[in-house]
Amino acid sequence: MSWVAAAFVSAFFAGVTSVLAKCGIKQTDSDVATAIRTCVVLVFAWAMAGISGSIGTIGSIEPRSWLFLVLSGLATGASWICYFKALGIGDVNKVVPVDKMSTVLAALIAIVLFGETSNLAVKLVGTAVITLGTFLMIEKKQSAGPERQQDRTWLAYALGAAVFAALTSILAKVGIEGVESNLATAIVPVWYWLWHGQSWQLKARWAKPCT
Repeated sequence: MSWVAAAFVSAFFAGVTSVLAKCGIKQTDSDVATAIRTCVVLVFAWAMAGISGSIGTIGSIEPRSWLFLVLSGLATGASWICYFKALGIGDVNKVVPVDKMSTVLAALIAIVLFGETSNLAVKLVGTAVITLGTFLMIEKKQSAGPERQQDRTWLAYALGAAVFAALTSILAKVGIEGVESNLATAIVPVWYWLWHGQSWQLKARWAKPCT
């Protein structure tokens, strides 16, 4: 499968994910929803790594790749937390366009850090069009009081999701060098799962009443 076809398939499933997540999060805490999604991703990713036979190469991963894959996993976790928080507050047609601003951020960072300047004018025009389209897709409503504050809240979480998603792409690009893609996909969510588990324990301790 070419990278173009894989990218289109990824975009399709990302769209389906947003709609299904919005339906599933209606009566569910956003952190719980994120944890459930992570467990499903973990099982599926490691199953694919096992089918591809790449698990046996985990010992040959260099320390530099481990570092960036771990950082990518943490950025992924932060992005998912912000994304589900935003979905729980705002509408899908508002949250998703802002979240996809990660495409613009990742493209601009890649130009600066990786020197991906081929057809630079086309890339800059494309990122400008995506940015304009994002603002056009966000539904504008005049509101006041608590509703206006709520609008600002979902936007803050959606922007956070976009920033961390862009960091995920950049860090993964560095970390995946020399690592089989299915194995890298399986490794990344492990670190988020561990980090999220620790944060849940801290929340539980803070929630306990003082005696």
